Amino acid sequence: MHGQKLAECCREYAEAKKAGEVVILDVREVSSVTDFFVIASATSEPHVRAIWNEIVDSLKQEHGVSASKPEGISSNNWVVIDYFDVIVHVMIKDVRSQYDLEGLWNDAPVI
Repeated sequence: MHGQKLAECCREYAEAKKAGEVVILDVREVSSVTDFFVIASATSEPHVRAIWNEIVDSLKQEHGVSASKPEGISSNNWVVIDYFDVIVHVMIKDVRSQYDLEGLWNDAPVI
């Protein structure tokens, strides 16, 4: 599974755990690092953990798609999961507001 379909699955799994404001950015035209960002908000550190675990576990079990170990799991304020074509960011709301990835990548269309 690649690209937009993978990003949409990540969004679905995040929303299944009540992630807020889940956005997919198509960064293919503005980044050479990846094709899509999925950005999701959480209300607390346990909520961040629940969201990223749902994404990682469901993609592996249902689609056979694995990622390297997520970054940021020691604090669970901002966890990044790298699927190469898709990078998932799960953040506590305040952290998301502070770093404003949507503003940083405002040239990327929202899907």
